[in-house]
Amino acid sequence: MAFAGTLKSAIIAVAALAPAVIAGCSGYHPAPKAFQEATIQPYRLDSGDRLRVTVFEQANLTNTYMVDQAGYIAVPLIGSVPARGKTIQEMESIIAGKLRQGYLRDPDVSIEVANYRSIYIMGEVGQAGQYSYVAGMTVQNAIAVAGGFSPRANQANVDVTRKINGKIITGRVSISDPIMAGDTIYVRERLF
Repeated sequence: MAFAGTLKSAIIAVAALAPAVIAGCSGYHPAPKAFQEATIQPYRLDSGDRLRVTVFEQANLTNTYMVDQAGYIAVPLIGSVPARGKTIQEMESIIAGKLRQGYLRDPDVSIEVANYRSIYIMGEVGQAGQYSYVAGMTVQNAIAVAGGFSPRANQANVDVTRKINGKIITGRVSISDPIMAGDTIYVRERLF
């Protein structure tokens, strides 16, 4: 009789703990609202972006510049210009303003991203690694570039790590979601 009571207590304890154990093992972190908001915001520059800067009627200043690890681009005459976290329009204004300070009367500056910083794809894909980002890319496009899913891959959703407002955040997203330059995509192994 005492054994039956102890067994019943043990079963109740295991049943009570099971949901907590299962939740703890899953590691599920849905993507925060900021993930979707970041994809519709103006593009923010960071290390690894290559910019095509055109200063009209100034062939010596028109060139392609790389945003370095410190977040700057080096432009002739004006030196290092901070680029990290800036939009294209902000950079155009900053460079034009610096050129106005004793170099050009009314500079007309245009900037476009020649090459975006890389994305990284890890986990259950054909060929994990670093890949070029293309504007408008989705998770599914990125996985296709990396050789597709492996036979063990969870094909429903992936974990994406993204820098948003200077903070690195990871969340789980659908494979149809857009990605951003600099994202790290991790394809998990399916359970069954």
